[in-house]
Amino acid sequence: MSETPSIVEDAAMQTNPTTVFSLETILSDDHETVEHPGTRINDVTAAGWDEETSEKPVDEGFCVECEDQPAQVLCETCSDAYCEVCFAAQHRKGSRKRHTVKPLDGRTAKKAKTDGASTSAPPANGDLMDVEEAGADDSDDEDWERVVAGPSSEALGTQPAVGAKVGEWFVERAKYIPLRLTLTERKYLRLLEAALNVSEYTDKIDTIGFGLSKAKRIVQQIRELCAIMSGLLLAADYKQGQELFTDRDFQANAEFYQQIFELGRRHKIMNPDKMRSTYGKLIYLLQDSQSPDVKELLNFSCVRPIKTVYAVLEEHDALGLLRDDLIAVATKEIYAEGRPRRDIQKEIKSKERAIETLAARYERHGLSQENVRQCLYSIGDNHAFLRANRDPCERMIAFLQEYFHPTQAKDNKRSLAIRSGKGGARLSHDHAKQYAYVLQSLTLWREILHDMFHLWSLAEQDLLAENVPYRLRDTGQGLNRVQAAPKTSRMMHAILHKAQRSVGTWIGSSVIHMGDHNVPNALMFIDKYTQIYRILLPICNTLSQIPSLAAKPALQSYIDDEFGSTENCILEILGDFFRHGFDGSGADNFFDAGSCIDGRLTSAWNWCASLEKKRYFPVFLLTGFVGFDGEW
Repeated sequence: MSETPSIVEDAAMQTNPTTVFSLETILSDDHETVEHPGTRINDVTAAGWDEETSEKPVDEGFCVECEDQPAQVLCETCSDAYCEVCFAAQHRKGSRKRHTVKPLDGRTAKKAKTDGASTSAPPANGDLMDVEEAGADDSDDEDWERVVAGPSSEALGTQPAVGAKVGEWFVERAKYIPLRLTLTERKYLRLLEAALNVSEYTDKIDTIGFGLSKAKRIVQQIRELCAIMSGLLLAADYKQGQELFTDRDFQANAEFYQQIFELGRRHKIMNPDKMRSTYGKLIYLLQDSQSPDVKELLNFSCVRPIKTVYAVLEEHDALGLLRDDLIAVATKEIYAEGRPRRDIQKEIKSKERAIETLAARYERHGLSQENVRQCLYSIGDNHAFLRANRDPCERMIAFLQEYFHPTQAKDNKRSLAIRSGKGGARLSHDHAKQYAYVLQSLTLWREILHDMFHLWSLAEQDLLAENVPYRLRDTGQGLNRVQAAPKTSRMMHAILHKAQRSVGTWIGSSVIHMGDHNVPNALMFIDKYTQIYRILLPICNTLSQIPSLAAKPALQSYIDDEFGSTENCILEILGDFFRHGFDGSGADNFFDAGSCIDGRLTSAWNWCASLEKKRYFPVFLLTGFVGFDGEW
């Protein structure tokens, strides 16, 4: 009995009986006639750049919303099972907060209350995620939401102090801290950056052209990817590169390609300021290489996990290093501001002794003392990242609490009240509400930056997932790859709940844009939140230098004439930023800004763009300010 050819094979033979879809034909001069067999079925050409994917049913026992976490509660009104994070997000406000919820562990269900009080299912650990109580304040203002504060197990707390027990803090943290590059690896990094700088990969691939079907896009992706990889290998090893050009055997050099692409990703995470124009090309190239069509032809994957401190130590059975109490001394940041040189030198010597002690103590076969030092330096790099990115948020929170009262303003200068339509504001808040709104926004930014390495790891997993395809869409800001980011989104919801608990109230929307026209994919999300320190750090530096400016008689006279006093100058800068840096402005329509999670950052960027029009702008220039993208 003869076998009947499949529909796909039959369609491929009808398209071109003599052309075989293989890597050899794709890289040949006659690649224009090559068609992918899976893109033409029954003479119907696939849509190509704007294909919709069919939804798959949710696996039993998993959350109906995020689809990748075990269901923990059942909403009897919706008849859907949720994890605790998604349930809290979906049942925060409106009529949904009165739904009847039943824990799936067999406990008694909570019934909806007729007086409008919410029923929120307790998580497995007994902590309340989100509880909204209907009271007199809630009836007056639906945007003001009460949140019960409680402990959170979703994210790590602050770093253990020197001399304290470190416990599992460094163990959990090290899982997402990339390993610092060695000198040999930096040579390959320069090679990768040079190749990406001259590449026009995204210009050729992410475009819409007449007659550019999905089949031809697949062929074009493979040719461009092979050209970049061939050039990389030829530049690194000329003899090996010549063999590749002769045999077209990419699989033989799979380890080299995986290593060099991983170096670029690792370097970018450790240094967000680097590779600003090339990292996007690298991620999109690897994203295309993960497609089944490309991977099948190359016979290998270009992606491998990021090399982290935890992975290196676990491989050599040296995880005890991360539980050693001396690691807090060996990795701590040493501050020089306002301290005598003697104290600084003493701390430096203490840190060096701790590093050498740990290097000798945890040396293993295959794990040299230099490798241990590299792990410790990598953890120190993480602390430096937190100091530059997270600490400005804490300093701005301190300024807010020092200069402004939470509920009552002493005078107009200390009032944070804003009104829609006045000064470009899109929101209307009284002083108390705006104070809480600013505090919760800064707190959320601090929590995001504290766990940025973890978020970045999840973002790359979403971007490079084989089973999460993207669609090329016009989002209003050009063509972008719109792709869902389930892992990053879930982590963001967990961080949001932690911020809600810590501040005790929540004002405005808690919508997190991810995989839509506002934030098309996880790469755009990461790019947005790595810019926070560019906004806050120049402001903090200016405010800290104003007292030293006033020490000069001429500048003191200018400040007194213009602002009345040094304190009034600081107060005016802070007041204007806290009012109009968080006023819902910045978008070109009434749907893409406002009080949502990403809209708060949009408003802050809009304030930065208008800084030159402020009357205190000369004060910024006197402190050395050159721009929000300059050197500090």
